[in-house]
Amino acid sequence: MMYEWQARQREKTKELHRRRREEEEEEERKIEEYREVGMRLKGYPEEDVRKARKLISSFIRAAEEVEEKIEEAAEKGELTELVLMVIWNRVDLARRDDEKDAIRSLDLLYRRVEAEILKREATPAMRLLNDLLIMYDGFAFHEWLKKCKKIMTDTFPREDPYSILVPPGFESFDIDKHHGPLRPQLEIDDNTLLRVDFIREVDELLQEVRLEMDEEENEQGFDPESVANRLKQQEKKQTISQVEALLELAIGLKW
Repeated sequence: MMYEWQARQREKTKELHRRRREEEEEEERKIEEYREVGMRLKGYPEEDVRKARKLISSFIRAAEEVEEKIEEAAEKGELTELVLMVIWNRVDLARRDDEKDAIRSLDLLYRRVEAEILKREATPAMRLLNDLLIMYDGFAFHEWLKKCKKIMTDTFPREDPYSILVPPGFESFDIDKHHGPLRPQLEIDDNTLLRVDFIREVDELLQEVRLEMDEEENEQGFDPESVANRLKQQEKKQTISQVEALLELAIGLKW
């Protein structure tokens, strides 16, 4: 009887040692992972990292006003690759600790900051395209197109036969009284978006996206990842249809 009790105690002791060893190994693994995450920022100046962390903390505290805070930071030139890196590190750490709420919040923050950076870096044509696309709520397609047409006519310089024959600045020009070279004072500047440039860039974008879609078209299977990929493809196709409609609208635009 005593022998059995001692045997059970030895087994319990072994089990305790095994669990303790596993916990220590898990702790060491986490410490090593945290160290690896921290090393990603090693190449950046400490002051820049500190400012990026402070900025991200302000985004998190802003709650419902986070969009305004992100836009303000973008206008000040504070949104950088380092800011994205710091947010991604936090997402990574939250995933390792399985903090689902933190993962969702930080992932959304990352995408918002990334979108703002891309918007600032985008050409005027791509910014206009993005603004038009986000106006669509999924309903009333033709009403959306009407609003887009109004924005296009307000954005692009007016085109008609008279404006082609008589450029801006020459409306009161008298050819019989003029001497010397003709130098029109055009109202178009570097920030002016021409309809032809919008059409060209949107058409190039569509060609690139269609090529990517053709390569992804062969996705098959009913596992969760395959189903998710097919759903993403459907969303892409819907967006492509919207972009195609905007391209047609721009090509046939009349004032």
